[in-house]
Amino acid sequence: MAKVLKERLMTSIDIGTTKICVLVAQQTGADNVEILGMGKAPSEGLQKGVVVNVAKTIQSIQQAIKEAELVSGISIESAYVGISGAHIRSLNSHGVVPIKKGMVRASDVISVLAAAQAIPVPEGYQVLHVLPQYFVIDGQERLQDPIGMHGIRLEVQAHIILGAITSVQNLVSCCEAAGIHVDDIILEPLASAQAVLSEDERQLGVGLLDIGGGTADLAIYQNGTIVHTYVVPVAGNHFTNDIAIGLRTSLKDAERVKIEHGSVDLYENKDIQVECAQGGNMRTISTQTLGMILHARAQELLHLVRKEIDNKHLKIYCTSGLVITGGGSLLNGIDVVAKGIFDMPVRIGNLHVSYALPGTLETPIYATGYGLLLHALKTRQTPFGRHVDGPFVKRVVSRMKSWVNDFF
Repeated sequence: MAKVLKERLMTSIDIGTTKICVLVAQQTGADNVEILGMGKAPSEGLQKGVVVNVAKTIQSIQQAIKEAELVSGISIESAYVGISGAHIRSLNSHGVVPIKKGMVRASDVISVLAAAQAIPVPEGYQVLHVLPQYFVIDGQERLQDPIGMHGIRLEVQAHIILGAITSVQNLVSCCEAAGIHVDDIILEPLASAQAVLSEDERQLGVGLLDIGGGTADLAIYQNGTIVHTYVVPVAGNHFTNDIAIGLRTSLKDAERVKIEHGSVDLYENKDIQVECAQGGNMRTISTQTLGMILHARAQELLHLVRKEIDNKHLKIYCTSGLVITGGGSLLNGIDVVAKGIFDMPVRIGNLHVSYALPGTLETPIYATGYGLLLHALKTRQTPFGRHVDGPFVKRVVSRMKSWVNDFF
């Protein structure tokens, strides 16, 4: 392996409900990264994306970090960390500021984004992201990039994402206790979108549904920007629990059956072996029975997402259809069920990259981890990605700075 420059290294940690995945990479060009190593460990201390056992979460992070360090031969000191969970909220906001020197500069963009985030925040919540949807100068046409343009008044329509302060603090504390400095906290569906959506999809309009272990995360894009985000507290673990109850098997064997034979196809009919919950004896069941269990839960999840899309009138933004990613997208036939429920094109979101990846990373399971690396790469290309000094919770307020680069 060629010599790795420390300043080109970056690490992502996808802290999920069922697994913790660590990816180590180095920047090899303006838009390229090379994966140097990965580590994965079962996630023991989270429920629905939220830390419920600090000690177990720290242990799981350390285990995944140790494996990634062993594979890459690199000592990991800091990382970009993904966050999700039922505590995530979002809303759209508007901000207006005068253009100080007659021409829009970067400082004006930061000021107008700060104005957009000056909203009543529910007690116990903190702004995680301020994502510009479009800018307007002096009431004229909508713009994606206002820098360098002349005018008197700058406006922005922005998407604000909020997270519970305690949930953010617990996640950061666990990483720091595991010996990892947190470079940034990024909402996981935003990271996944960077990994699996094409530029055309984001421009024309598309929905992304990331089905993880504890939550399913929805993100809607159009004109290259975020329109809406939503977190559904139903996901992969619910499928596993349903199998365990329906087939009267252990949770461990239910997870195995889901991974090896998981399908929402009601017509597939072959025999498989499952372990009985009492005594560990094996018995034979039909994949049709398994399919009925998974099909019912898939319908429930997808109908919850469809309800959100209908209630918020979001279907008009999904010109390109819906992309399903995450571990839940590996259920055979879930895209077919989704097509019937959403009445739009649906595809499975594999990693959308223009450079080579190790074969083991090409599955949608690693979409979030890889998307976090893409975020880190973009952040490095602009001074907006640099955070001010101070405690992490204070620096969260400046999170907008690390996302300005996504639009310029």
